[in-house]
Amino acid sequence: MMAEMPVIVARSGDKVLGFLMTSTLTKNADMPIIKAMLASYSGSDNAFLYGPICVSSEARNQGLAKQMFAALRPRVAGKEGVLFIRNDNVASLKAHVNMGMSVVAEFEFSGKSYSVFSFIG
Repeated sequence: MMAEMPVIVARSGDKVLGFLMTSTLTKNADMPIIKAMLASYSGSDNAFLYGPICVSSEARNQGLAKQMFAALRPRVAGKEGVLFIRNDNVASLKAHVNMGMSVVAEFEFSGKSYSVFSFIG
């Protein structure tokens, strides 16, 4: 799975400051939360799963997520990235909107509300 899709790692020297993972939807389609997301929005034929994206606490609010996303885009050119964010994660929702992603659906899973985002690489 790791060889099929890119992983972006941000470092400063030997220290990892953040990472952005991607994977195919088919490899994750059996996960209950992914099933719930796909029931609300299945994406295009070439869609892939974006995330998770993590930024260390000391590197937050410095544009690192946006930089990792910019590094990812040419590696997934023409493909649709699909992701979900829990609706109470306001910082992540705002960050992904600011990166140009669009909300395309919403779903509920285990009593929590999620937004589904999409973008074209």
